[in-house]
Amino acid sequence: MRIQVTRTGGFAGRTLRAELDTVERIDAPHVHALAREAVAGAARTPGYGVPDGYHYAIAVDGRTVHCADPSLTDSQRELVSLVLHQGVTLPPG
Repeated sequence: MRIQVTRTGGFAGRTLRAELDTVERIDAPHVHALAREAVAGAARTPGYGVPDGYHYAIAVDGRTVHCADPSLTDSQRELVSLVLHQGVTLPPG
């Protein structure tokens, strides 16, 4: 499973993108469950969060959903953190 997270917004307005491939991960079943929960609890179109808050686009195997601080579910927060910290950083785009 390929999971891509794009974080936009924040005080500086900087875009951060990362991708995680779960093929060889020992914790792949846990990450897959997180991804399913995160996608199920998100909107298909971008929404509004709080001023200077982060907005996220989460793409799981080609399906993209959107969420924003402070309204992330626990699974969205954990998945976003995992991908942005352990995934491969991609150029903004």
